[in-house]
Amino acid sequence: MAEATAKLKYTRIAPRKARVILNMVRGQYVAEALDQLRFTRKSAAPKISKLIESAISNAQQADETVDLDKLYIKTAFADKAPDHHMVRWRPRAQGRATPIQKGMSHITIVIAEREA
Repeated sequence: MAEATAKLKYTRIAPRKARVILNMVRGQYVAEALDQLRFTRKSAAPKISKLIESAISNAQQADETVDLDKLYIKTAFADKAPDHHMVRWRPRAQGRATPIQKGMSHITIVIAEREA
């Protein structure tokens, strides 16, 4: 088995907040990462946990003989998604308004089998 990928696009979380969680689980075995995410009190933790489970499912779909105990998170990153459709406005002095930036992310996780 080579690699399995899962992507979460246009998710409503800022990339810098998602990167905190991704840095925490990168390089770990998937079982350890899922256990760690279960007790992490960050808004990105459930989204990334679900994404890891999707990557595991993709790995099983590609190769049924994959050993789940050897799967680890090879790469994990969050990129900025275009957020022009999430524009909010804040009122300012003298009848003006300024836009509020609402962060959106594309999160990608690649898992692979670790050789013994």
